[in-house]
This record gives sequence, structure tokens and C-alpha cells, in this order.
Amino acid sequence: MSIDTLRTSKMRSALTVLGVVIGITSIVGMTSLIRGFDESLRDSIRELGPNTIFVAKFSGISLMSGKDFVELLKRPNLTVADARAIERECPSVALVDIWLGTGPNSAARVFYRNKRTKQLGILGATDNFASVNFVKLEMGRFFNDGEVQRRRNVVVLGQGPFLTLFENVDPIGKKVRIGTSEFTVIGIVGKRPTPGGFNTGADDFVVVPYTTHEKMFGNVGTGRIRVNGRSVDESSFRSAMIAIVPREDAGREQAMKEVEEVMRIRRGVRLDQPNNFDIVTQDAALKVWDQFSQATFLALVVISSIALMVGGIGVMAIMMISVTERTREIGVRKALGARRREILWQFLIEAVFLTSAGGLLGILFGSTIGLGVHWLSGFPVSLPWWSFALGIGFSASVGIFFGLFPAIKASRLDPIEALRYE
Repeated sequence: MSIDTLRTSKMRSALTVLGVVIGITSIVGMTSLIRGFDESLRDSIRELGPNTIFVAKFSGISLMSGKDFVELLKRPNLTVADARAIERECPSVALVDIWLGTGPNSAARVFYRNKRTKQLGILGATDNFASVNFVKLEMGRFFNDGEVQRRRNVVVLGQGPFLTLFENVDPIGKKVRIGTSEFTVIGIVGKRPTPGGFNTGADDFVVVPYTTHEKMFGNVGTGRIRVNGRSVDESSFRSAMIAIVPREDAGREQAMKEVEEVMRIRRGVRLDQPNNFDIVTQDAALKVWDQFSQATFLALVVISSIALMVGGIGVMAIMMISVTERTREIGVRKALGARRREILWQFLIEAVFLTSAGGLLGILFGSTIGLGVHWLSGFPVSLPWWSFALGIGFSASVGIFFGLFPAIKASRLDPIEALRYE
């Protein structure tokens, strides 16, 4: 009976469920895109390694907690001496790597013959870079401790400069120029995962020995610049980052405690003062992202619920009109013995069927949007089963909530008065 009722008034039914279709389409479509981006970002974070510990001047964790950016810039810079102290004084630490050039002041173009790259990050590291960062070499090798100590001009290229300078050419042993210095290419790093498949510049970097990096950029960034209307030293952006891998028999938590103790002592932090540096792990980064993604998903549900509410009000209005139009039918059914419960279920099921049909259309359109975006741009999508269940559940709930009042009104009609209705 519900199907027959909807079939006889196709246009009215379609306009009634339009709000439901829009709401469910937005939920399913945006969920597929958000989930796809979420999974790709998690893959990027997992590349850090489950046990790797990072010590930074500040990180996204501090920014997400609401701390002032300029105040974070005023923290003391991390140095090579800090990394050496951690390596020397923390028995639970197996490997320590120092990364120079993580700020904006260590960028340059790389030249090879008549080709050149855009401005790239020039990263300085120790021979532990590959072991700590879990990067995979696609060609060649990484520099060794002897090359680090002797400040050799050797370089490992990321995928960005490799494809720009050496497409279809073997780069190993070739000479490139960075700034005014000539470097020998000894290795190529494999492609790194990027959130959402976007070109975020994750592969636009080169790695040189940190001693060579100090020689190249040691005197850069000694002026003052304005940030958020306040003046700060340009050298504030030149802090190092320290990457640490704990010993397997010691564990990450013990290594973190030792690193924190060494850093607090070196920086003269009192017992009642918070750390003026950040210690970041994979778990901490994932926790920060979880908070952001949950807030985003909640906002999506709230916004989509507005469309569902509008659609629900339309369903209620149409069902009230339907009750009025079918008053004589209700009277006949009651005169033939139909009980209030049966009349109630008749109109309630009709409302639920109407919104559920809108929900199915919304799931179809939402999935099509997600897959279409993936096909056109390569943006990762994820269509979990629970997003379909959520769409059907939302749409059916709208039908129950907004269809209940018209159904109760229909069930309470007096059969004699209903039969008299013209």
C-alpha cells in the first residue's frame, strides 16, 4: 500500500524526499572523502615508525593545544650538542639522528646542466637518517660516518628533484650544484606517502651530511622578521630536530623519560616549569589527528542533519495532507474493523518507506560523488559499510520522527466523522 501510494504521486514524493536525499548524499559523500584522507594521513604518520621519538622546538601538538605561535618561536633552539648529549647520557637510546634545515631558511635550487628545480628543502642529517626515518633507497646508497665527519659534498635526492633533473637518466655519480657548491649524487630516496595523494612537497628535498649543511647555512638567518605583528629573530626558525630510536630491550617509554630528563637539565627547566620543547611519537601525532578528524566528522553530521530536518518537515507536511485527503478511506477501514494500531502502522510505514527511499538514493549519489572525485583527481576514498548503515538509519529515523504525528492523527479519527468527510 505504501508503494502504491508513492507511485500514484511520483512528483510529490520526489520533492518530499529531496531534503533527505541531499542530507544523506552529503553524509555518505563527505564521509568517503574524509575517511580516505584519514587513512592516507595515518599511513604517512606510520612511516615515522612505531617506536621513533622526535624532539622538536615545538610541534603541531603545542599548536593544537592553543599555545601562542610567537611564544613557541621564543623557545631555545635545539642543537647538535643536544643530540650528542642524548646519545651519550641516555642508556636506553640505540640511535640518534640530527636533522638540520627543517625550517624555511635552508632552501635552495638544485642545478644539473641546463635543468634546475624549484626551491627545495636542504636537509642535513647523520648517517643514521635512513635507519631512523625508515626511508627506502630506490638507487645508490646513503652517506657514511666518514663522509659526515669530513664534510663531504655528497647528496641523496628525493623523488622531486630526481624526476626533475634525471628523468630517464642514471643519476648516481653525477655532479649537481646546490647554491654555489658542487655535490656528487650518491643515492635516490623512494617516493614517500602523502596525505590525500596531494602534492604536499613530501618528495621535494635533498639530504646532505649535517656537517656539510652547517658549512653551507651556518651564517644564514641572523636578522629579525615580523610574525603576527611581533618581531622575532630569524634564527628562531633554524632549530634542529632530533630523531631517536630506543633499544629494543629498553622500550620507548623508558627512553622518553631519559630524553626528557636530559633535555630539562640542559635547558635549566625547574621542576615547577613545563617543558620548553616537544617530545613527539607516532601515537601522539595520531591522537592529535583523531581529535581533529572527530571534530570534522561531528561538524559534518550536524550540517547534514539540517538538511535532514528540512526534509523531515517536508515529510510531515505531506503526510498531514495525505491524512486529510484520505479521511474517507480511514473511515471505511475503521468501519470494516481496522484498529487504531493498524491505521497508525499504515501511515508510519508509509513515512518510513518514503524517507528510506530517499536514503537509498542519497547513498547512491554520495558513493558516486566519492568515486567520481577519486577517478578524476586520484583523491583516496573509503566507503565503509557503516556509512551506508548510518545513511539508512538516519533516513528511517527521520521518517519515524516526522511521520509519527500524522500517523497518530490518522489513527485517532472518529470513523463516523471520517465517513461524513467530503
